[in-house]
Amino acid sequence: MKNIVFMTNIKDNKRINRSKPYEYSVKSWKHWCEKNDVEFFMLDEFMYEPDFMKPNWYKLYVFDLLDNNDIEYNQIAVVDADTIVHPNCPNFFEMTDNKFCAVPVHGSMDWVCRSMENYSKHLFNDFTFPIWEYINSGFLVMNKKHKKMYKDIINFYLENRDLIVQIQDTFGVGTDQPIINFFMHKEKIDFKLLSYKFNMQDMFLKEILDEDLLFTKLGWIYHYNAIPNNHDSSLTLYWMKKTYEELYDNIS
Repeated sequence: MKNIVFMTNIKDNKRINRSKPYEYSVKSWKHWCEKNDVEFFMLDEFMYEPDFMKPNWYKLYVFDLLDNNDIEYNQIAVVDADTIVHPNCPNFFEMTDNKFCAVPVHGSMDWVCRSMENYSKHLFNDFTFPIWEYINSGFLVMNKKHKKMYKDIINFYLENRDLIVQIQDTFGVGTDQPIINFFMHKEKIDFKLLSYKFNMQDMFLKEILDEDLLFTKLGWIYHYNAIPNNHDSSLTLYWMKKTYEELYDNIS
């Protein structure tokens, strides 16, 4: 059974420019998968009306989608479409110890604190967990042991959808990411935290997103989230295209 890299990448005809940068993500991950004998699976169709469920939640259906397509698998990496993987990235599937794996969040701690506080208060009966174990959901590695947790999260969303949306709109907090964090800790999932180099998120905030692309020498998976003044995803396109061309243009 192969390992799987799973990505949601849906072209929205109403926001056509938003998906342009993700072409570079797809190409980089397809190259990495071929090199490491991994199967690439991309969801490119809406599952629900966007007003009911935004596509960032679709990653929770990864087990159902693979099962429905009769795809056998060992482990799954679920990656966001605004990531680029270095062609020489080590095979992280060999580092998991068969656990649920992720990288701790390295972005706005105000945003994390508000997410934890308000979801805890309004949805999780004041349950909490250490903030240093709060993960970014843009790169997750899992296996069949985690199918139940994902099913539980889907059911939780469907049962609490209106309140979840209200919390997001009222307090300006995260969407799927906080919910995944709370379930990971409430269900006492055995997890392993990976190094920042496997999900280099919030690079602008860390002041490493620069023209010399030195960040490509610091880690393996680059996550182009939270770029300010990013109207119509133009800066996401600029940086992802520039990074891809730097890393891949000389590869046959």
